[in-house]
Amino acid sequence: MSRLMNIEELAHYLRLKKQTIYNWLNQRKISGMKVGGVWRFDRKEIDLWLKNQRRLSTKEETS
Repeated sequence: MSRLMNIEELAHYLRLKKQTIYNWLNQRKISGMKVGGVWRFDRKEIDLWLKNQRRLSTKEETS
């Protein structure tokens, strides 16, 4: 199992504010799971999500 991060760790990892992470969760732009009432994010899933976001961005630029 890969490493799980909480909101603060994810915000630091992505260099974003915690509020941005909460906004993305509400907008369903990013997925996570609640464990004991605390949001957790799988690092491998986040890395895959980032990779997919880059692909989408590149496709939009070349269109």
